[in-house]
Amino acid sequence: MNLRLQPVQVATGSDDQESRLVFASGFLIAVLVCLSAQHEADAGKWYLEAGFGLIQDVTAPLFADLDEAQAWIRDQLTVQS
Repeated sequence: MNLRLQPVQVATGSDDQESRLVFASGFLIAVLVCLSAQHEADAGKWYLEAGFGLIQDVTAPLFADLDEAQAWIRDQLTVQS
């Protein structure tokens, strides 16, 4: 399954500004946000800010990088489809 990531800035109300919209088959399925320095030990990790469709109600871990986040999203879509 191919995912397409689109850089975007999300108004999260914090310093977390680097974000990606995640699309699968042309549909928006997730918003990932990179945690800023204010998150101390978790700075630089990626967080599932919002999930849609099959990953809407899933509690996601923090991801070390975008590759890990994409692998997790693919797994969720595969398990639930």
